[in-house]
Amino acid sequence: MGTHFTPAAMKFLRGLKRNNDRTWFEARRSVYEQELKAPMLALIEEINHGMESFAPDHLRPAPKAMMRIYRDTRFSSDKRPYKHHVAAWWSRHGLEKTSGGGYYVHIAPDELLIAAGAYMPERDQLLAIRRWMSEHHEEFRKRMKQALRPQRGEVAPLQAEDGQMLSRMPKGFAPDDAAGELLRAKSWGVRQTLPGEAALEPSLAKQILAGFKRATPVVDALNEAILGAKKTPAVSLNRLF
Repeated sequence: MGTHFTPAAMKFLRGLKRNNDRTWFEARRSVYEQELKAPMLALIEEINHGMESFAPDHLRPAPKAMMRIYRDTRFSSDKRPYKHHVAAWWSRHGLEKTSGGGYYVHIAPDELLIAAGAYMPERDQLLAIRRWMSEHHEEFRKRMKQALRPQRGEVAPLQAEDGQMLSRMPKGFAPDDAAGELLRAKSWGVRQTLPGEAALEPSLAKQILAGFKRATPVVDALNEAILGAKKTPAVSLNRLF
């Protein structure tokens, strides 16, 4: 039977959303460890096994892939200490400390989010992806179209990442560049949102892997852009921003 979560895990996360403070959490830490952390680590291991065949450069030890439940409040006015979901991120080897294209999943009572791509990459990677898009936009559009093609029997479709976009073409690119909206984007990739109840099903890992596999050509293209830029001579960012 595949790894999945229990109603007790969802009850904990709903309670955490209502009582987001250290006193409440610490009094129930054993519930978090048993009902959320342990199953999440087991789920990551199961997904790692499945990714061996299509994304071997993204395999990560489960404790490294699992994201902390603690929020980073250093630069936020919202000082609530905990997230209301559990999540994991599979970055590409060599890009663990930056961003790059990768695979993401988070589990909450109200949704199971499966996503893949590059989300708000750092400045150098942002430039590398945009320069690559200007040259290879037709190829990227084909990969996206293939990933987004509806699948028989799917509960929810894969959708294009709909993050923030610039109102005009970024500096250094022609206003009439054929890459158009791909250059104005700040994130690229796909996402699939399923009901939170999907996390209670033994088919959970299978569902996540299906989304990851469909998104792999998109993720590979983004990492190709980033890694390819590292092999070319550096260009002063001041000339392009």
